[in-house]
Amino acid sequence: MLAVKDLTVAFGSNVVLDKLNLDIYRGEILGFVGASGTGKSVLMRTVLRLLPRQSGSIRILGAEYDEVSEEERVALDTRLGVLFQHGALFSALTVKENIQVPMREYLDLSQEMMDDLAMLKIALVGLKPEAADRYPSELSGGMIKRAALARALALDPDLVFLDEPTSGLDPIGAAEFDELIAKLRDTLGLTVYMVTHDLDSLFSVCDRIAVLGKKRVLVEGTIEDMLAFDDPWVQSYFRGKRARSIVRDDDAQDNHASKTDAPVPATP
Repeated sequence: MLAVKDLTVAFGSNVVLDKLNLDIYRGEILGFVGASGTGKSVLMRTVLRLLPRQSGSIRILGAEYDEVSEEERVALDTRLGVLFQHGALFSALTVKENIQVPMREYLDLSQEMMDDLAMLKIALVGLKPEAADRYPSELSGGMIKRAALARALALDPDLVFLDEPTSGLDPIGAAEFDELIAKLRDTLGLTVYMVTHDLDSLFSVCDRIAVLGKKRVLVEGTIEDMLAFDDPWVQSYFRGKRARSIVRDDDAQDNHASKTDAPVPATP
């Protein structure tokens, strides 16, 4: 679904990404992590053509943007959905009107049809019908995330980009949002690229994880691959104090087993 090869992105003399490679496969949820300032959002914005690249190729849904016609690029754009970190809803528009923005941009539909589709998307993300006529300032943090997700799904995309989707949510709200993403993936056949710092999201809904560091992807794979990868930052991230208790419990059991198996010193 997405193939990034030898991607280099720089701002002046500051190289942020250097010959980075990354693949995302159909139907998976990929969690993309890395220390603050390593370039996670830069990569996502470069893939979406919001930032220029110095070199490398980006193939989305089997097509290279630089090699297709303008009409084909527009067709590709309609197959992508984006949820930005803080929702990025238009404050002067209602939830329903926000969801209709991509429809007005790319589709030729009657107002009645757009209203029906917007209400369908609102129900799809778990919002109540009355949320349709509310403005972003009247929504809670969790409702903003869901409304922004509904807009990302407005054109029935194949590939969805999520930038810190659970940031600012309480643990219950974050868990519910993770469940929603997994359910939408399963029911709609979505492929999901998720930039996140949320360890619970990585453990609960991500099929694979990619770690950004040293201007490239250090490692990609399952949670088990992360735990086995010999890198100080990766080990600290996945086995640190905020790591899931199951990882800490496994480590404790391993330590206990090693102590138990150790030879008992002979009595003088």
